[in-house]
Amino acid sequence: MFPAVGMSRSLKQTWIQCLRLSGCNLSQRSCGALSSVLSSQASSLKELDLSDNNLQESGVKLLSDGLASPHCTLETLSLSNCQIKKEGCSSLDSALKSNPSHLRKLDLSLNNLKDSGVKLLSGFLESPHCRLETLSLSDCKITEEGCSSLDSALKSNPSHLRKLDLSLNNLKDSGVKLLSGFLETPHCRLETLSLSDCQITEEGCSSLGSALKSNPSHLRKLSLRGNNLKDSDVKLLSDLVESSHCRLETLRSVEGWSQSMLVSAVLYQTQIHRLQDWTREGESSQPIR
Repeated sequence: MFPAVGMSRSLKQTWIQCLRLSGCNLSQRSCGALSSVLSSQASSLKELDLSDNNLQESGVKLLSDGLASPHCTLETLSLSNCQIKKEGCSSLDSALKSNPSHLRKLDLSLNNLKDSGVKLLSGFLESPHCRLETLSLSDCKITEEGCSSLDSALKSNPSHLRKLDLSLNNLKDSGVKLLSGFLETPHCRLETLSLSDCQITEEGCSSLGSALKSNPSHLRKLSLRGNNLKDSDVKLLSDLVESSHCRLETLRSVEGWSQSMLVSAVLYQTQIHRLQDWTREGESSQPIR
């Protein structure tokens, strides 16, 4: 590996489109060098993975200078586990609002964003020029307040997002109820929704079932593992599964859901062969026949 500055000079003069530097002990200096690559008119970089590096707020701020450049055409940005907090979100939001139309995938999982950070990022998400398709915010310390910000932003610009990962956040039923406003929007085209380990119970399951029943035709994968759901809660999702417009292919369930209960709901589905697997906590996926 070249030193960061030397590498940045090399990248400016190549046609490299994908750069993966996950877990490389990068620092603020590296972010400054990479920022110059992103802002270079000659750069063709489309994918940048900086996950598992201690970039912190100062590093993200430097990187954001490159992201804001009109010459930056990055489509995939991975900043998982980079010690990013509220200030880093502010820098990212400002940069991505300046140049939002190219980015398709954004991974900010395992950062201490909290609700305040998510609220700042919502400015980018609700931009009419935002074309983001995948948003990963797993284990970011998000609660009901953060869900409210996300719901408002995504309802303003719902048609492009295809995958949303909010697993391992303390959303609870109140947070899921707020997100349901986005899910039932007619222009919502979400295909994959991950809500594993989000402290969801019967009330949240009811809100989720109602919202998805209003707009069931696009969702392909739904994960609810690790939530406090029981057999009785499956009934709340039965209307969704039974809908002739339902296109669900993968349903990952949780501890406490029995196979017989799940299958009895699925048997009413007119396209049963499309629902391919169910998973209880700790078990491997099995196809439903």
